[in-house]
Amino acid sequence: MKYLVNICRILVGGLFIFSGLIKLNDPLGFSYKLEEYFSAEVLNLPFLEPYALGISVFVVVLEVVLGVFLLISYKKKFTVWMLLAMIVFFTFLTFYAAYFDVVKDCGCFGDFLPMKPWESFTKDLILLILILVLVIGIKHIKPVFSKFPTTILALLGFIGSLWFGYHVLMHLPTWDFRAYAVGKNIAEGMVVPEDAPKAIQEFTWTFNVGGENVEYVTDGSYPNVDGEYVGVETKIIEEGYDPPVKDFSIETNEENLTDYFLAKENLIIVVAYNLATANETGLKNIKKATDKAIENGYTVIGLSSSGDDAKQYAKDKYGFNFNFYLCDEKALKTVVRSNPGILKLKKGTVIQKEHFNDVDDLELPVVESEVEPAIIGESTLFLINNTISTKEDAENLDSETIEQMSVLKERSKGDVLDSINAANNTSYTSMIKIELKKDEEKE
Repeated sequence: MKYLVNICRILVGGLFIFSGLIKLNDPLGFSYKLEEYFSAEVLNLPFLEPYALGISVFVVVLEVVLGVFLLISYKKKFTVWMLLAMIVFFTFLTFYAAYFDVVKDCGCFGDFLPMKPWESFTKDLILLILILVLVIGIKHIKPVFSKFPTTILALLGFIGSLWFGYHVLMHLPTWDFRAYAVGKNIAEGMVVPEDAPKAIQEFTWTFNVGGENVEYVTDGSYPNVDGEYVGVETKIIEEGYDPPVKDFSIETNEENLTDYFLAKENLIIVVAYNLATANETGLKNIKKATDKAIENGYTVIGLSSSGDDAKQYAKDKYGFNFNFYLCDEKALKTVVRSNPGILKLKKGTVIQKEHFNDVDDLELPVVESEVEPAIIGESTLFLINNTISTKEDAENLDSETIEQMSVLKERSKGDVLDSINAANNTSYTSMIKIELKKDEEKE
């Protein structure tokens, strides 16, 4: 029993420290996951959502500290019973999420190791068994060191956890495991390979046959049944390929300019998922950095999920010399753990990413401003599949490859031409937009 308890002590302590540090590296990300759990669709505890960050920091610090306490056998009764209470709660939470299929990733190991709900529940069940062994054999848990060094190590573990959590909140996660990390290409992250596995689904069709409801199961094809259709339910048997970049876009109310901006040689993106709650000092820091970026030849844009009024208010209040575009809030929270934050991109690849406290670290050497080629009489812009092109490119197109062509002459303030003009220091007054047929686009 003695050896079994010590093996369980090392396994449980090590796993709690590892899991806690992964989440402590990104407490904001864990708080977003807690908000998902607190939402009306899951636990229906919306009153806890404003406190998600505080709860996040408390839980992950406690997780790390309890792991340290267990490894050095400090306050063993308190430690073991607290571990049991935590794992019982986590086991219930993961079972609830898995059984009712309300949360797709538990967040146990953050973005480092996404786990499906049933996988997470299984992991917690194993941990519960290991901790129950510790409860039964608690008398075999002996201190590794004498009382004074044990106390010092316990205190260092607590202080170190608090410091690390504070550090990453005031800057950015030390390790970035997300699809928007430095070196990742956002455009490539959206692509679904042609040979990517497709989702396997099961369709259960219900028909009224002779006054009785009868079910027919297919892989998607409509069953040939002599009866009245009642309804259909779908079930995913096996998940298909899930691209790492989801819901990221750069849009106006009229146009999707994602491809256009991600093709830019030198692009600065200001991310503020919610302008109303964005840090004011951070926005002032962003103003200084973006002014310098524009002066040094960079294309600068902002991304926010806030409405047009909020975007215009922020632009007027802080004097921003760039436009804000629309993007999904959840996607922006994933891009950078800072509101606001700032990124430097080169043709869609993230070169640098900074918290609003570290804007001064953004490297902005002078670059050559991009010259946009698509001008007729210096007034007409050509967009072919949302990519700026020349008049010659448009004229060389085979008419049979064109899906749709539209001409924009009358404009309203704030439309796509204003956005492009502001981003590129141009003065287009009209636009010809061409969309190619999908088959031709692949060729």
